[in-house]
Amino acid sequence: MKINPYQPDQTGMAYSVGTTLDRFIKSKQSDFPFASGELSQLLRDIALAAKIVNRETNRAGLANIGGAFGQTNVQGEEQQKLDVIANIRFIRALSKGGEVCAIVSEEEDAVIDLHNTSGKYVVAIDPLDGSSNIDVNISIGTIFSIYRRITPAGSPIQMEDVMQPGSKQVAAGYVLYGSSTMLVYTTGFGVNGFTYESSLGEFFLSHPNIQAPKDGNIYSINEGSELEWNKGVQDYIRLCKEKGYSARYIGSLVADFHRNLLKGGIYIYPPTQKNPNGKLRLLYEANALALLAEQAGAIATDGKQNILSIQPESLHQRTPLIIGSEKMVQTAMEYFAEEK
Repeated sequence: MKINPYQPDQTGMAYSVGTTLDRFIKSKQSDFPFASGELSQLLRDIALAAKIVNRETNRAGLANIGGAFGQTNVQGEEQQKLDVIANIRFIRALSKGGEVCAIVSEEEDAVIDLHNTSGKYVVAIDPLDGSSNIDVNISIGTIFSIYRRITPAGSPIQMEDVMQPGSKQVAAGYVLYGSSTMLVYTTGFGVNGFTYESSLGEFFLSHPNIQAPKDGNIYSINEGSELEWNKGVQDYIRLCKEKGYSARYIGSLVADFHRNLLKGGIYIYPPTQKNPNGKLRLLYEANALALLAEQAGAIATDGKQNILSIQPESLHQRTPLIIGSEKMVQTAMEYFAEEK
């Protein structure tokens, strides 16, 4: 039987591959009157690095690149071999593109000054979030934020170019490496998701204009830390259980966020006795996901204020994170407010 590649077959499955990421980015260039194609190229650079990391992730078990690297990063966390590989891949891609003047990475102690004084953008990135899950074949991800530099092009970068609140992001997104690899990003004009077709080597638009459900019945939190939560968090989780909500916690931030973004739910990483300031990093984890959440109609807060309004004070600053469906986050905040 001859298959028409542009029509569904008898099972209802469509064979048409649709719009590529590259074509989609080009079609949206007019949204940025201040840009001359650099931001579009920067997003392509990130997509290229993601393809390479996807390849390395898929062959990790065969190439002996799973497991620990034997060193710790600036966070005091044990680096995995793929952490190091992903960090190198993204830094190389961002360095060679010419659009970036500086990079902040979870795996690097200090700002990476690329000495590209003509670069207009600063990128903050977690090259491989949840990498300890690789050895057990659980989804992992990359998270990135893009900022437009403040100081004039042609001059050396300054810390003010790097230490910007999340509200100043010009783009943000993540790559999810799972049963399929997806790149989800926003430039402040909605959220769109692209699925990687490995046989063609392209990302194709698969989730246009993602809108988070206003409510949900999934809560994601590490219940192993329950005894370290404050009373407001304990009371809210008890409410979730009384309502019969489903507990879903993967331990990979990107995977947990992605599921809740599509299906409706709330992700909570609260302050604990061990980590009173929370554990997630503001610049290259919380800010990116907060912008995506707000563009999709969800909410992101640290329990006191909007994540995007926080002025960072250090490169690896940590923050609590409550993020997800609007009604669920609002209810959670009521419980946290009552405790205060």
